[in-house]
Amino acid sequence: MYCILDIETTGGQYNEEGITEIAIYKYDGHEVIDQFISLVNPEKPIQPFVVKLTGINNAMLRSAPKFYEVAKRIIEITEGSIIVAHNASFDYRILSTEFRRLGYTFKKPTLCTVELAKKLIPEQPSYSLGKLVRSLGIPIADRHRASGDAMATVKLFKLLLSKDTGKEIVKSFVKTEIKAGLSPKLLDIIDAVPSKTGIYYIHNEKGDLIYIGKSKNIKKRVNQHFTGTTHKSKKIQRDVYTVTYEETGSELIALLKESEEIKINKPIYNRSLKKSLFGWALYTEKDEKGYIKLSVQKVDGRKKEITSFTSLLEGKNYLFKITEKYNLCQKINGLYDTKSSCFQYDLKQCYGACINKETPQEYNKRVQLFIEENTLSKNNLVIVDRGRTHDERSAIVIENGNLKGYCFYDLNYQINNLEILQKIIIPMQNNRDSKNIIQGYLRKHKVMKVIPF
Repeated sequence: MYCILDIETTGGQYNEEGITEIAIYKYDGHEVIDQFISLVNPEKPIQPFVVKLTGINNAMLRSAPKFYEVAKRIIEITEGSIIVAHNASFDYRILSTEFRRLGYTFKKPTLCTVELAKKLIPEQPSYSLGKLVRSLGIPIADRHRASGDAMATVKLFKLLLSKDTGKEIVKSFVKTEIKAGLSPKLLDIIDAVPSKTGIYYIHNEKGDLIYIGKSKNIKKRVNQHFTGTTHKSKKIQRDVYTVTYEETGSELIALLKESEEIKINKPIYNRSLKKSLFGWALYTEKDEKGYIKLSVQKVDGRKKEITSFTSLLEGKNYLFKITEKYNLCQKINGLYDTKSSCFQYDLKQCYGACINKETPQEYNKRVQLFIEENTLSKNNLVIVDRGRTHDERSAIVIENGNLKGYCFYDLNYQINNLEILQKIIIPMQNNRDSKNIIQGYLRKHKVMKVIPF
């Protein structure tokens, strides 16, 4: 659990500042589940430059509660949480100082979004909260007020969690939970995960990742692991300590993340990915008469494939489908063994290439059209699909036929502005598996829209 906070102060000499406003959002890594926002009477005057900056003046604070009156609520909401703030050392120092004046030691683990942003979004011109979130297309309201700045930090932290493909933030969070001595109970773990689309991460007692999976219903899939009787399920049941998850909204993003993060983290109970899941591919070759033949064969790294499949049956079914759609010839594509015309010619769906009635030049135009429309080669496009919430969308970016990454966005200008899009994108590895996952998904599923750029 994270408590994302922002504090406004009176200004003044080091360690003599007083708190004028505090906002805390309790965040479970997915959504805000509690909040505390309050003006605070610092019992000392505010520096004039701070009044100008925040709009908070002495008159506004006369009737506000003093720190000792809100201290109990702060302790309650931050219990068992990691403190997250933009420039966390400042906010944590101010808060600790106020508690120390009351004779109470306030000690919590902290995360600084400035440091995380420098690591995960490098080379930004500025890491001040206002300039950073604006450059990322994150809306911010009530700048220099605790609630506005804290909510902007929540949105920034959500983006940083997505950018952390090595899951270092989540692993440190799990280790903090383990130190707190929380006992693992399978039913409690299942209750804590949602019935939504995304990735789930199973951790052992040391906080290490032992399994990564994806599902359209995370709760249902985790429950299957915990009730399964296979050798792998029993190992997971024995070693699981906790399960973290990441909602993706889009099943395609979940598929891509699962493939990539298994390769990065190498969990012990995921099967080896040394061998590709796609063992069959669609290839082209010209026959002796000059017609381009399409055929499904075992993957051969020496040949250039159009797309790949997990089985021969999947490949054959796809070849039948596109042969019909593009009015190609079953005989040429090896789907109909005959010495005369093919079956589709009899149905007027083939134009007679099988009996030399159609020239290779005319026939091959339709084969090339199929290849252009069904490969990512040299394409620049954005695949838009569902996001994690109703008002959010996901986007997968492909540049020159190569997967660049994905992002989530609330506002259309974020995706229509290439400069912002490049900053908020979560980079992904472009490899054979990722291309095949995208092509296979687009063959079988509808997405909201595909935008060329």
